[in-house]
Amino acid sequence: MAEDNNIQPKALVGIIMGSDSDLKFMQDAAQILKHFDVPYELTVVSAHRTPERMFQYAKGASERGIKVIIAGAGGAAHLPGMIASLTHLPVIGVPIKSSNSIDGWDSVLSILQMPNGVPVATVALNASKNAGLLAAQILGTADALYADKYKDYKESLKDSVQEKINKLSFDWNNEFDQK
Repeated sequence: MAEDNNIQPKALVGIIMGSDSDLKFMQDAAQILKHFDVPYELTVVSAHRTPERMFQYAKGASERGIKVIIAGAGGAAHLPGMIASLTHLPVIGVPIKSSNSIDGWDSVLSILQMPNGVPVATVALNASKNAGLLAAQILGTADALYADKYKDYKESLKDSVQEKINKLSFDWNNEFDQK
């Protein structure tokens, strides 16, 4: 039997958003997961316009192999909290400053102020990259491969800063950097 090279590995992270207009913000989560070789799925699930789809997504995610859900939403931003109310999986909320948003604060507060018993990890406004990083960290608690990749990523951040320090200290010499 011939091998099908188009078969994708089973997604471990679900990336969902309330509207396709959120993709410009949510694609950073997908990019960071690609960097870590974490299989993911990405789709639109609207809490207000497609509530049945939202229920199906949340209830079936674990059975499909999803371990973490990243949910981005703007405005009233109910999607992350509603998903969290329907699943036992960790949910990371990404507040999005959308066209109908009040400078993004409505989204931030809607996701951040979840009632006790229904936690949603919340990242900064439009910060889906951090949501992807947090998802990789969560996966790394059970898989050394992802933990090692995350450690390497953190080391690369340190190396990047050191390069900037070296470059800056060449023109702006100071006693602290000469140690």
